[in-house]
Amino acid sequence: MKKPFITRSSVQLLIIFITFFSFTSQSQTEPQKQKSEFWQQVQFGGSFGLSFGSNFFSGSISPSAIYRFDEMFAVGTALNFSYGKEKYVFENIIVGASVLGLFNPIPQLQISAEFEQLSVNRSFDNPIYLDENYWYPGLYLGAGFSTGPVTMGVRFDVLYNEKRSIYANAYNPFVRVYF
Repeated sequence: MKKPFITRSSVQLLIIFITFFSFTSQSQTEPQKQKSEFWQQVQFGGSFGLSFGSNFFSGSISPSAIYRFDEMFAVGTALNFSYGKEKYVFENIIVGASVLGLFNPIPQLQISAEFEQLSVNRSFDNPIYLDENYWYPGLYLGAGFSTGPVTMGVRFDVLYNEKRSIYANAYNPFVRVYF
């Protein structure tokens, strides 16, 4: 019997993602009020991506929030949602969350550590391949160049598993934006 493409845990994570995104959108459109000391240190941001090819489409969105202790240290969390489809081959939905720590020894250099847990649901069009539904952890160490609210760099997955990872290799470029 074929497993359902979207599982209950994926739906729950998607609901959390939508709720978080709605909250951050509303908080940015409300008139400026005096923020508590805690909220003055919170920054919202994230990333998104689109990829197109012949018979291929992939898109992802990852809103996040960090709490900045000072100019050097910050911790935060992110929600992840990704959809990909290669015509006549497969379709996947990936939902997850991550926690991250950021360290800026100088304003232009950002060192990061991030733990990511993803629910991967992959459905193949060819019946000789079994559909996949599994959890994939990633532990990333990264470094990037910061300029204003934008940081660009590369991260390395120390738990990389070639057969299970959603990424082609252990090194992944990143762009982080926080306001």
